[in-house]
Amino acid sequence: MNILDKAIGFFSPEAGAKRMRARVAMGLMKRSYDGATTGRRADGWHTAGTSANAEIGPAMARLRARSRDLVRNNPYAARVVDIWAANVVGTGIMPQSRTGKPELDKKVDALFSRWSEQCDAEGQLDFSGLQTLILRTMVEGGEVLVRHRNRRPEDGLPVPYQVQVLEGDFLDSSRDATQSGRRTIQGVEFDPLDRRTGYWLFNSHPGDPYSLTAQGLSSAIVPASEVMHVYRKLRTGQVRGVPWFAPVLLKARDLDDFHEAAIVRARMEACIGMVVTQAEDGNDRPIGVSSETDGGRRVEGMEPGMVPYLKPGESVEFLNPTASPSFDPFTLHTLMAMAVGTGVTYDQMTGDLRQANYSSMRAGKVEFRRLVEQVQWQVLIPMACAPIWRHFIATAILSGQLPDGDYPVEWSPPAHEPIDPVKDMTADILAVRSGRFTWDQFVARWGYDPKQQLAEIARINGELDRLGIILDTDPRKVSKSGGAQQGDPPNA
Repeated sequence: MNILDKAIGFFSPEAGAKRMRARVAMGLMKRSYDGATTGRRADGWHTAGTSANAEIGPAMARLRARSRDLVRNNPYAARVVDIWAANVVGTGIMPQSRTGKPELDKKVDALFSRWSEQCDAEGQLDFSGLQTLILRTMVEGGEVLVRHRNRRPEDGLPVPYQVQVLEGDFLDSSRDATQSGRRTIQGVEFDPLDRRTGYWLFNSHPGDPYSLTAQGLSSAIVPASEVMHVYRKLRTGQVRGVPWFAPVLLKARDLDDFHEAAIVRARMEACIGMVVTQAEDGNDRPIGVSSETDGGRRVEGMEPGMVPYLKPGESVEFLNPTASPSFDPFTLHTLMAMAVGTGVTYDQMTGDLRQANYSSMRAGKVEFRRLVEQVQWQVLIPMACAPIWRHFIATAILSGQLPDGDYPVEWSPPAHEPIDPVKDMTADILAVRSGRFTWDQFVARWGYDPKQQLAEIARINGELDRLGIILDTDPRKVSKSGGAQQGDPPNA
């Protein structure tokens, strides 16, 4: 009770009682959230209610540089990037035209297949390779810019259009202003309705001295319709992407420093093999094979099978390096934290399968596959693949290679490798039989196009029937138990 409370209580006990009750109620409200306490346990915990952009802006360049350094020099970080690229993209997320007109769909798919081989503006990768590059750049740097590049008809491309992949460094983060009624946040321009209208892009990579021109580094506005900004949006209003290694950068650095210290310690211990105590008579007779360096320093060495005889008062003490009891636990827990922080499983990142079994691996893979599907269907496909498809179709129509109209598309991500193929396949077959999956969903789940699969099955069955060949994998002829199906002659 402070002086004011005492004074009020003296002149008006009723008012003083009300103040006391209100103070007690306020204390109870504050104590309802332990995380909001300001006592000793929360000392040093400094927080701010800033927006995503306010947090990302000052830290983005350093986070990106440290993340790339980590991927270059830390094998576990490099492995994380490989894991995400291999599972999200695999051999490619491929589109199939779904206009409902089989002949037109074949034409569109064939045209896209030919275009995908020459779609890279740098002339090196195909469409699947660009997807992998986009994903890797996003994981490592937090974001990636993909530009539509229209080409001339005489360039000889199947469709006069290519795709250029740029790192997030090309986005001029210093552009933060309001000009002509349009806000610019960290290089991204918005209209009054908060729709993206343009990107301030540098004419070359700001960190590449080989690509700088005589005019120097400068940025210019590029319409948003020509740029795809691909990143994982974690907070509402977030304009720029954050490297996926941001939560684990310090832990990974600590692990590298810890391992370096352990290596230095082991080297120092290995430098001294033994300690020799000589007799007091001053005789410095060598224990092993003795020699002198050019500087006059005596060096002794031991040979296999040597049995030296010591004089009275002499002794030899061998040094046994002491193992650090905290090395394995610290390494294990840090690697587990790195795996969790980057969204992969411990066994994937480290390759350590000593304690793994079917149940534990399946539990980890099921959760990881859900994260992979989120990245596929909520990031990569809507932010990159779908805009590329729309621009490809529009360019093909303008160039007269496709008739005007709508061209729905179906994307087929790569299938997940089964942990136990027999168990997983049996479970899928039961799911189809019970109606949980349709046959089309079952085939697509394994990474194949259902329509193309049906066409292949019909072709193969027709060829088998023509040649009179019966395979035990043909359910038309052979039952599940291996016998002939009823109604078919045994030797048909």
